[in-house]
Amino acid sequence: MTNSSRVTRRAVYPGSFDPVTNGHTSLIERACGLVDELIVAVARSDSKTPMFSFEERIDLMERTVSTLDVKDQIKVVGFDGLLAKFAIEQKANAIIRGLRAVSDFEYEFQMALMNRKLAREVETVFLMPALSWVYLSSSIVRDVATHGGDISGLVPPQVAAAIKQKLQSNK
Repeated sequence: MTNSSRVTRRAVYPGSFDPVTNGHTSLIERACGLVDELIVAVARSDSKTPMFSFEERIDLMERTVSTLDVKDQIKVVGFDGLLAKFAIEQKANAIIRGLRAVSDFEYEFQMALMNRKLAREVETVFLMPALSWVYLSSSIVRDVATHGGDISGLVPPQVAAAIKQKLQSNK
């Protein structure tokens, strides 16, 4: 098989990314080792009350991805609606989901089964973050930042600056 006829391995890594954390970037980099193209799909998430608007989250993800060595493999896209439908529209072979702890597994397993029912041709791949980021979540970062804690080691520098600016403008 020649390179020109090789099937492109494309995956979608969805999330609200409110805000982007170092755990997210760790998973993005690891996922890029498994696929040719990674679509980082920023979900609108109207059911949540985000710190950053949909447009701000897309912008922060684009700025974060631009700093990564694997940036040429990544496309950042905003989406709304069913993930399975979005994955099919993007011609993705897989959906990447992160698992931090056993507590994440039940919910993620249910979602993976539903996505399989809706899009049989799209596999769900679970990745664990690097051990140093297992405890990290966007909600923890928001809580630490809101209470004046140092988040500089938890998020990319541009995200830390955006959070600081957001909190100052809300005072």
